[in-house]
Amino acid sequence: MAKVNVCLRRVFSIFNVFFAIVGGLIIIFALVCQLITSLHGDFAVSHLGGIILLYVLGIITMVIAILGAYGAHRERKLPMIIFLICMVMGTMMLFRSGVNSLLIHPQLESLIKNEFETFIPLDRAPENKREMVSTMQEQLHCCGLFSHSDWENKYPDSCLCDPEVVEEPGECQAVNYLTVMMSQKYIYSKTCLPIIIEGIKPIIIISICMNFVLLVLALLGMILSSIIIHQMQKIPHQPTVMTVPAMFSPSPPKYQELQTPPHY
Repeated sequence: MAKVNVCLRRVFSIFNVFFAIVGGLIIIFALVCQLITSLHGDFAVSHLGGIILLYVLGIITMVIAILGAYGAHRERKLPMIIFLICMVMGTMMLFRSGVNSLLIHPQLESLIKNEFETFIPLDRAPENKREMVSTMQEQLHCCGLFSHSDWENKYPDSCLCDPEVVEEPGECQAVNYLTVMMSQKYIYSKTCLPIIIEGIKPIIIISICMNFVLLVLALLGMILSSIIIHQMQKIPHQPTVMTVPAMFSPSPPKYQELQTPPHY
């Protein structure tokens, strides 16, 4: 088996180190997404599959990077072939998911709105959905999804705010309760859906960028591993041995003089 070019092996090792770092960043990104969505109850449960997929993608990325670095350092053909197969499959999957993400991104806002429209009216929504919205209202300091009328004037405690302790002016607004005493209370002036959409958009953009970074790395890894495997398959150059023809080799004489040793 032929030796792999030293410079190529070093470049490939640096590539795999960077590839492993990207895998670690994906795991950190999945952890951040999990922490953010865990504040939103059922909304987190509905997106649990995507978070698990990020964890799996990050772990697989790091394992493939370690496999490629080992194969190049030890000049083992089998790990390099497995690495190449993974790069080919990863390139195809990442290209497909990247195209789908670009097509879905303009429709993101309408998809989120369609999902939350099933919650309206909030006062008659299932208990788990009401608790989910109440948790978001407490965390985001908002009231209602599309408007305050989502609660049909039956505002929960998570909508109420104290105008004397709010940080921003105009964060609270006065509303009248339809009761016998016609009491007046203050609720958060902002609705929740615009805040949710603005919070999700950066996450989607980061996901798309990460997808195409991995696609470029997969293409580069496929090219480098193919070159290394090709060099491993080369037959090493055999040194030429000069032989002397038989016609020029010294031959024993045809006749030899026999000498009789003297008798003593």
